[in-house]
Amino acid sequence: MARLHWSGDEAVRGTRKGRWTRAEVDRLKDMYGLRPEASIARDLGRSVASVRKMADELFRTASRRQGPWTAGEIQELKRYLGVSGPEVIARILGRDPEEVKQQVFELGRIQHNSRWNREEVHELRRLFGTRTDADLAVIFGRSIDAVQRVAKKYCLAKDKAFLKRQSGKGATRMPRWAEAELTILREVYPRMPNLEIAQRLNRSVKSIVSKAHYIGIKKEIDRLREMGRENVGRRYR
Repeated sequence: MARLHWSGDEAVRGTRKGRWTRAEVDRLKDMYGLRPEASIARDLGRSVASVRKMADELFRTASRRQGPWTAGEIQELKRYLGVSGPEVIARILGRDPEEVKQQVFELGRIQHNSRWNREEVHELRRLFGTRTDADLAVIFGRSIDAVQRVAKKYCLAKDKAFLKRQSGKGATRMPRWAEAELTILREVYPRMPNLEIAQRLNRSVKSIVSKAHYIGIKKEIDRLREMGRENVGRRYR
């Protein structure tokens, strides 16, 4: 494998110079393909050029993988699908870009109608804000309608930054909070689960949590303990 360090001469003023540490390399490996290069550069305190050069070294392989895709590779493909294009995914997985495109096409042909299990719902809630519904349908092997139904059930919403990147414009604003809604939020937030509040007010869970934080209301200690027990119970059921 190529040496993973260099002088850092390309770094711009205000960024780190010199050899990359192992921790920096590991961090880059975790983030690459899941976040824009500029965002990674800011997180690491490096220049975009330095990040790009290190990624070239990190994901350079002597020979491309060939043959049938393993289950692990499929899971890795799903991890990056909807965030990076085929060329970046191919670089990370050591596959040809055309193979990646073909595999995505094949995944898009797989759909099943079984009940969503707890792990799938958890993963959908984690990914929904930063993926298109079409990409999520491929990732979960479901129809777009099925993805949207579950998203509606759990009051999920796309991240504003994601919508802005998709459209090139500012994200669509949610309706302004009416005083009556704020009164309800203040009354029920300390004790009621966020999902129930979101369903009651016809807003996303993210919107509920964000507004509660903004106006300075918190969950009661007993409710936080109860939430902790519920999370542990779901984990082991």
